[in-house]
Amino acid sequence: MDVSAPHSDLQVNISNRQILKIALPISLAMLIPQLNFVTNNVFISGLGETELATAGITGVFYLIFSLVGNGLNSGLQGLLSRRAGENRPEEIGRTYIQGIWVSLFFAAAGIILTWLFAKYFLVHTLHSPKVQEEAIGFLRIRIWGIPFLYFFQMTNALLVGTNNSRYMKYGFWTQAGLNILLDYGLIYGHFNLPRLGFNGAAYASVIAEIAGVAVVLGIIFFKKLNERFSLFKHWRFHRPLAGLIFKQSSPLVAQWLISIFAWMLFFIFIENHGERSLAISNTMRTIFGVFGIFTWAFASTSNAMVSNIIGQGKKDKVIGLIKKISKLSFGFTIVLCTLANIFPALFLSIYGRDAGFIQEAIPVIRIVTAGMLVMSFATVWLNAVTGTANTRVNLGIEVVAILVYTIYIYLILKVWNLSLVWAWGSEMLYWGTLFILSFLYIRSGRWRKKSI
Repeated sequence: MDVSAPHSDLQVNISNRQILKIALPISLAMLIPQLNFVTNNVFISGLGETELATAGITGVFYLIFSLVGNGLNSGLQGLLSRRAGENRPEEIGRTYIQGIWVSLFFAAAGIILTWLFAKYFLVHTLHSPKVQEEAIGFLRIRIWGIPFLYFFQMTNALLVGTNNSRYMKYGFWTQAGLNILLDYGLIYGHFNLPRLGFNGAAYASVIAEIAGVAVVLGIIFFKKLNERFSLFKHWRFHRPLAGLIFKQSSPLVAQWLISIFAWMLFFIFIENHGERSLAISNTMRTIFGVFGIFTWAFASTSNAMVSNIIGQGKKDKVIGLIKKISKLSFGFTIVLCTLANIFPALFLSIYGRDAGFIQEAIPVIRIVTAGMLVMSFATVWLNAVTGTANTRVNLGIEVVAILVYTIYIYLILKVWNLSLVWAWGSEMLYWGTLFILSFLYIRSGRWRKKSI
C-alpha cells in the first residue's frame, strides 16, 4: 500500500485518511441541500397530497437538467483532477473557464426546451389536470435557476478536483438556509412576503441558487484560489479545450439523461396507479437522496482520486484505491440503512401524512434501503470508470443497465400491475447491473491506454 506523502498538495495519496479528507466535506455539503429538499416537501405536503404528488413529478423533471450539470461536473472534475495529478496549476484555470462556457451553452438549451416543450410533454403523460397545471407553472419559474446551478456545479468540480472540497459546504449551507426561509415565507405568506403557494417553492429555489454562486465565488477570491490557478485570466472561448471538455462530458450527460428519463418513466407509471402511490414514491426519492449522500460523496471521490492517481503515473494503484473507497462507502451506508429499517415510521412521519400512508410506505422503505446498499459500491466503481477518462464506456454501461431497468418496471407496473415494493425492487437490479459491468471493465485493464 502506497501511503507516501504526495509530491504537492494537488497530488493525492492512497490512504483511508486521504479518501475521508475528500469525501466527508463533500457529504456534509450534500447533506444540506438534501435536508433542504426534505423541508421543501414537508412545506409542500402542508398544501395537500396532490401538491406533494406534483412535487414528485416536477422534482424529477427539474432533476433532468440538474443531472446534465452533474454530467458536466463529472467530466470537468476528471480533467481538473488529472491536471492536479500532473501538478499543472495554470492549466487548471484554463480548463475551469472553458467548463463554464460549455455549461452556459447547456443552460440556455435547457431554458429554451422547457418553455417550448414541457407543457406538451406533461399534458400528454399525466392524467390529473390539476397536477398538469401546477407542474407546468412551477417549471416555467424554476428553470431560470439552471445557469446559476451549472455555474455552482462547475465551481464545485474545481474545488473537488484540486483537493479543496472542504470549502464546498459554505455555498451549500447558504443555498439551503435561504431556500428554507424563503419556502416558509413564499409558500405560506410569512415574513410579510406574498403567499404564492406551490410556486413559492420555485421562486425560493432560484433565489437560493443565485446566492450560492455568490458565496462560492467569494470563497475562491478570499482563499486566493483565483490567483493560484489563474482562474480568470483566460476568459476567451478556446474551442479545442472546450471541445475536449464537451467530448469528455457529453457521454456522462447522455448517461445521466438516459437514467433520469427512465426514472421519470417510472414515476409516470406510478402516477397512473394513483396519487397515493405517487406521493409514497416521492418520499422514497427523498429518503434515497438523504441516505445516499455518503454514497455520492464517495463516488465523486472515486472519480477525482482515480484521475489524480493516473495523472501521477500510478495506474497499478487504481484497483486497490477503488476497493478502499467501496468499503468505506458501504460501511457508512449500512449504518444509515439499518437506522431506517429500525425506525421507518419515524422517518416517514415528518411528512405529516395519515397512518395508512405510513403503513403502506414501510415495506417500500425496506426494499429501497436494500437497493441503496448495492448502490453504495456500484456507483464507486462506475465513477472510477469516469476517472479513467473512458466516458463512452460509462455511457455504454448505463445503456445496458437502463434497458434492463426499463423492461423490469414495464412488466411490473404496466403488464403485471404489481405493488410498489416490487416496483422499487428495480433499484437493486439497476445498480447490480452497473456494478457488474463497471467491475469487469476496470479489471480488464483496457483503460490503461487512455490519455487526455
